[in-house]
Amino acid sequence: MITAAPSARPRSRTRRSQALQGWLYASPTALFVGVLFVIPLALVFVMSFSDWPLLAGFRGWNLPENFREAVDHRRFWDAIRFTVVYTLIATVLLIGLGLGLALLVQESSRWRSFLRTAFLIPSALGLASASLLFYVLYSPIAGPLAGWMESAGFTILGSPGGALWATVFLIVWRFTGFYMLLMLVGLQAIPGEVYEAARIDGSSRLQTFLYVTVPLLRSTFALTIVMCVTGSLLAFEQFYILTKGGPDNSTTTVVQLMYAMAFQGQNDLGVAGALSVIVLIALVLINVFQLRVLRGGEES
Repeated sequence: MITAAPSARPRSRTRRSQALQGWLYASPTALFVGVLFVIPLALVFVMSFSDWPLLAGFRGWNLPENFREAVDHRRFWDAIRFTVVYTLIATVLLIGLGLGLALLVQESSRWRSFLRTAFLIPSALGLASASLLFYVLYSPIAGPLAGWMESAGFTILGSPGGALWATVFLIVWRFTGFYMLLMLVGLQAIPGEVYEAARIDGSSRLQTFLYVTVPLLRSTFALTIVMCVTGSLLAFEQFYILTKGGPDNSTTTVVQLMYAMAFQGQNDLGVAGALSVIVLIALVLINVFQLRVLRGGEES
């Protein structure tokens, strides 16, 4: 006991020094997350639980009045329905085309660099800039398709279906290269010996794709689907620039409705905060469900 005590103190001091060093290394990231994520998130929850007009500030608690008012809003369910439809279309197209282009780039040895660069170029453009570019493209006055639209007697963004598919086309053009890159990374992580074993067993190309490639891409599918669903459910810039939620509020997304509640007309940060909390809870539940399904399949 007498000889052990002096050697324990240096070890204890070393552990405290290492712990302090670790906290110092982590403190910039912790400060960044706290200021830019935790505090704004806490503020949104406070707003959702209180009466908080845009220019008047906190006026007391009123839980659950904001949530009731958000759900009873006349455009709430239409915005939910449109956002879900848009998310399904965008996710299927982006994941399918991304996988198809990744397979094309992987198979093509001669044109691989050219194809990869060509498909990735639109990803270098910001979404707001791309939306402005397509706004001019779809313009019935200044766009290159103006003459054709005038002779046909319609405008691309003038109908709910046209506005939806025109925006989907923009998103597919902008993001397919990015999802192709993620899929390509997943494909290149599959060992070549697996394909060689499948070929020796007499597996056709379709069987190899269905029973080798797709199962081994499950983790890549999990990542890309979570990213695509989350991004689509939070869509704002493309619809705000291209359609302004029109025609007749038919392309209003949930985030656009949130923005309108906070800064246009109603000017109520409390109701907008309540809608934000509803969307956040829905996103967490959807992503947890997706990951459980995909990981469950991977374990089985």
